[in-house]
Amino acid sequence: MSDGRREPTDGLEARLPSATRPRVRRVVGLVDTDSFAKWGAHLLADAPAHWQLELLVVDTPRSASPAQLRSAFRGLDGRLGHLAAAPPAPLGVDALVDRLRADPPDAVLVACIGPVAELLVDEVVRRVPRRPVLLTGLPGISYPAKWKGVFFRARADVFVLHSHREVRAYRALASAGGIEPAFALATLPFARSRGQGGLGDERAGGRGDERGRDAVVFAAQPSVPADLEDRRRVVGWLVETARRHPEWRVVVKVRAAAGEHQTHREQWPYPELLPADRPANLVVESGPMAQHLDRAVALVTISSTAVLEAVARGVPALTLTDFGVSRALINEVFVDSGLEGDAVDLVEGRFGTVRPEWLHDNHFHPPAEDDWADRAEELMALRDAGALEVRPAARRSGGGALRRAWERKNALGSADRTAIGVVALVLGTPVRTVKRVLRRLRRVVLRPDASDAALVLPPRSQRDAVGAGTGGANRTT
Repeated sequence: MSDGRREPTDGLEARLPSATRPRVRRVVGLVDTDSFAKWGAHLLADAPAHWQLELLVVDTPRSASPAQLRSAFRGLDGRLGHLAAAPPAPLGVDALVDRLRADPPDAVLVACIGPVAELLVDEVVRRVPRRPVLLTGLPGISYPAKWKGVFFRARADVFVLHSHREVRAYRALASAGGIEPAFALATLPFARSRGQGGLGDERAGGRGDERGRDAVVFAAQPSVPADLEDRRRVVGWLVETARRHPEWRVVVKVRAAAGEHQTHREQWPYPELLPADRPANLVVESGPMAQHLDRAVALVTISSTAVLEAVARGVPALTLTDFGVSRALINEVFVDSGLEGDAVDLVEGRFGTVRPEWLHDNHFHPPAEDDWADRAEELMALRDAGALEVRPAARRSGGGALRRAWERKNALGSADRTAIGVVALVLGTPVRTVKRVLRRLRRVVLRPDASDAALVLPPRSQRDAVGAGTGGANRTT
């Protein structure tokens, strides 16, 4: 029985008649930050077996460190498995484009933060002959849809998302903005069950062999919640949980060591907020989330994609709603999932199990519904025929070479050492500041209810769910 992934063929394609043998395709992935590196590599690892894969790291001020890359590449299949032991050294944009120009691949996956993705897509379109099919996407939970996500990636040929709900939301947002990116569906690599055919029996919340499970894992996020006092409150809940449950290791799972960058900037790292007299069973650890979930009694977070990894493995989870449910907290997707809770639930050891009716629309569709690779194959065939069209950009502003220099400097920061980049920075910074002020004023005056901070729902708890008879909390004692 298959889980939807294409299994290695061990030379089977070479033995097939040429009329039925898939054409070998060369696909290059470009990644930058920790989360995009993990997503891009694991997405490609699930690509068709006849794709020859290469992965390169883009040199930017926020590029993942070698340690972050080793963690991101852990668990890759044979085609990319070597990356965990020897991550590629970052290359500048010009060096990357020169490699693509010298030997254009069939497709390029641009797995990078927005400004870098926009820059790379533009460079490939303008400078690479017989330009490759351009794939892009977002690395985790991407609901509700955000305009910047579409704006920076509008020229890509395939925009990969990971749930039917996300595809609908982004398609509506793009259409309202007057652009039509080609959205496609892929199972989020980290949300794929270790079993066959999807979640199977794990949907009931069974975690298999309980031996060795001793950890409540808190998946820390760099910018959620963003406020210092809110983050101190979270630390207080974790301290109390550790004191109340000495039989558990309460693990603050971080994605970056001191000095390392992440996809989102972190002003108040949790390790720096932990009190000196914290319980000995409250610890800070890094490393691949999969390894932590192997020992997890439960996964706790505000809205990390790690929740989906936990659900896929049948590990109970809790998405803390003490700060409410809002766009800024990226937790609207979990409404009525069965996983919502609060600090009281956490301290009392009450965790949620996912509701079956939530799954299909939210990241756990059957793998047979994924169409991203098929879309890419169709476009590569168009490229072979010289019929691949250039999609229009969402950016309407002019400026020519100077504008491109500004965007390049904005994306690459100190990694851009061009003279025109310095000129663009000097001329463009005052203009950008004025535009930002005007945008904020317009948002406040014309659309006061459109703030990212606006609550969609008040806090919710596992106790509410039990009282309403809509689901059962998984209490671990």
